[in-house]
Amino acid sequence: MEALILTVLLTSVPLIFAASGELIAERSGVLNLGVEGMMLMGAVSAFAASSIFGSPYVGILAGAVAGALTAAVFAVFALGLATNQVATGLALTIFGAGLSGLVGAPFVGGTIDGLPTLAIPLLVDIPVFGNLLFNHDIMVYLSIGFIVIIAWFLTQTRAGLVLRAVGNSHDSAHALGYQVLLVRFYAVSFGGMMAGLGGAYLPLVLTPHWSEGMTAGRGWIALALVVFASWLPSRILIGALLFGGITIMQLAGQARGWTIPPQLLSMLPYIATIVVLVIIARNREFARANSPACLGQIFIQNK
Repeated sequence: MEALILTVLLTSVPLIFAASGELIAERSGVLNLGVEGMMLMGAVSAFAASSIFGSPYVGILAGAVAGALTAAVFAVFALGLATNQVATGLALTIFGAGLSGLVGAPFVGGTIDGLPTLAIPLLVDIPVFGNLLFNHDIMVYLSIGFIVIIAWFLTQTRAGLVLRAVGNSHDSAHALGYQVLLVRFYAVSFGGMMAGLGGAYLPLVLTPHWSEGMTAGRGWIALALVVFASWLPSRILIGALLFGGITIMQLAGQARGWTIPPQLLSMLPYIATIVVLVIIARNREFARANSPACLGQIFIQNK
């Protein structure tokens, strides 16, 4: 039972990173559907850097940088050239999938040493919960830390207030003298960095190898998770654990020999995503709660 819970926790980490970053981007009013592509770029960069330099910590940095740079490409088109955000995000996913496959081709079949676990002294000795909560790699702790920092940033800082103002009414924010496009560029870049970290976690911890398309739709689940959390950081963790548990169900079912076809079990995370989105769409009050009013809207700055 403890091993199953640990697996659920680890499976939820990439979703926490990616969804947290996308939450910041969407709070600024930008809808970036390229999370899957950014995660793939983070994954291949992390694996390549770890293979070349022999350090998974260099891989973490490489994944974050790759995700941020990929997001910057989106920002150039969606913000600088005012292209349609939905179409640009979809193009970014295709671009990331293709480029990651090209970059990762020489590394197929290779393996790396994953991140070591960092047990927190004293706390790890707590009965039952010690090993579950305080005996993980550094990225697990970082994912929880980012959730706390993002929640504090959005509610307790002036910069967070400006970010939310830009997402809720970019015209009003611009009239008050705030640089709407610059704020959104920073938000999108941060979202890309977080998606890159989520992608980097896959080869550095979950599966210490590179394979094309290894994110397996996690970027799309992260997008749904932001809506499920109604754009609140505190709910990201709950949603990630829920979707992580559903993902593990397919593995547990196959291991226990369930008579359900394995293809159907593999569909579970995506079926759950569709069900959640349908339920939220039918509840308009829930869908509108904390939803940025200018989400997906193009802003052209008057000179």
